[in-house]
Amino acid sequence: MADPKGFLNHGREVAKTRPVEERVKDWNEVYVAGSLLPIISKQASRCMDCGIPFCHNGCPLGNLIPEWNDYAYRENWAAASERLHATNNFPEFTGRLCPAPCESACVLGINQPAVTIKNVEVSIIDKAWETGDVAPQAPERLSGKTVAVIGSGPAGLAAAQQLTRAGHTVAVYERADRIGGLLRYGIPEFKMEKRHINRRIEQMRAEGTRFRTGVEIGRDLKATDLKKRYDAIVIAAGATTARDLPVPGRELKGIYQAMEYLPLANKVQEGDYVSPPISAEGKHVVVIGGGDTGADCVGTAHRQGAASVTQLEIMPRPGDERNAAQPWPTFPMLYKVTSAHEEGGERIYSVSTTHFEGDEDGNVQWLHLVEVEFVEGKLTQKPGTERKIPAQLVTLAMGFTGTDRENGLVDQFGLELDERGNIARDADFQTNVPGVFVAGDAGRGQSLIVWAIAEGRSAARGVDRFLTGASDLPAPIRPTDRALMV
Repeated sequence: MADPKGFLNHGREVAKTRPVEERVKDWNEVYVAGSLLPIISKQASRCMDCGIPFCHNGCPLGNLIPEWNDYAYRENWAAASERLHATNNFPEFTGRLCPAPCESACVLGINQPAVTIKNVEVSIIDKAWETGDVAPQAPERLSGKTVAVIGSGPAGLAAAQQLTRAGHTVAVYERADRIGGLLRYGIPEFKMEKRHINRRIEQMRAEGTRFRTGVEIGRDLKATDLKKRYDAIVIAAGATTARDLPVPGRELKGIYQAMEYLPLANKVQEGDYVSPPISAEGKHVVVIGGGDTGADCVGTAHRQGAASVTQLEIMPRPGDERNAAQPWPTFPMLYKVTSAHEEGGERIYSVSTTHFEGDEDGNVQWLHLVEVEFVEGKLTQKPGTERKIPAQLVTLAMGFTGTDRENGLVDQFGLELDERGNIARDADFQTNVPGVFVAGDAGRGQSLIVWAIAEGRSAARGVDRFLTGASDLPAPIRPTDRALMV
């Protein structure tokens, strides 16, 4: 245990963010560089090393949180990094992007603010990179087996790294022009600078993983041909089919899916564009959808100089405290203020879009909405609450409905789908096609980055067993796991 009285002597402190007026002028991460390390030892000391550490169950990866908290408290950064990497391939990703269900399950959180687990995690890994404690781990010998991984998001990268370290020859296929999936072209730079992805890719290359960009399986290369080339395949293509909004006026110019809008801002930072083809500059922006993707659109619009930003959510405003239906240690749906929301804009809850109105040139100008409420369990419009708000750029951030069916990948492999439209798999993450496995959102449905990495690691074990008959690789989860309702 770090400090038996740590949770009594120290209150919760979190990473400091840069002033709003400063950070909206650039695309750098919002946190003050170096602000965490001076307080992290005290924060780690608040961990009580519980007899039953519920944070383990709250984290799909099963992170050894009390162990690396203890090492961080003692400033033994090398040991802390080793414990962190024992369960997580990419803690610098999760430490910046995960909503931290581990903190919701923290025992201290029953009656006090939880341990700042996420901030301790990112401090450990940033220190490890600084001190050179993150190094390639090339396999001692090769198995002679080959594996193709389709998709380079967190699930695909985790599976690829695990299988490479197990001695298999692994090639990752990515349809975009750069590796990273939504980490690269969905997450804005101000949430995670892409240098973190780049150095992990270099580590993986040094270990032996090969990368093929600009290749879409199903279109550029038939799935059946890929299966002939490799001994096993992991599909980690994500759930990229966006939910649409079929209301009158949807065809107007200026209405885009979030994943049509956000990647262009990332490409500006990569140097592909001087300015984005779709920009919020000087426009009244409306973001439909109240989740993290919607918040990413809000922060991006602020940095592009929007005249105003309004975020709409069809559900009621979440509460500030847990309710009886979401008791500890489950992951509660609480009112959340992200760094993007701190920067301005308006959030409107319990409203539904009825239609869009445009100008004579076919450009969207107004969004018409109505207030809604639950009546006998059914969402119902409230009469007399109709109104319109200015909308010259609208982004749809309403989630995803499943993996891409248009490129032919599913049909060419002959894959079966489950009742939710995801690619079905067994306990080893293997599909109905022998040698073809699935991990991440393509099999689970839209979910969190920690679930993606956990699925990638677990699928890698299934592949290793398929190829060799046994495996020493860890498997954090099973396909049916739903830890703590996340």
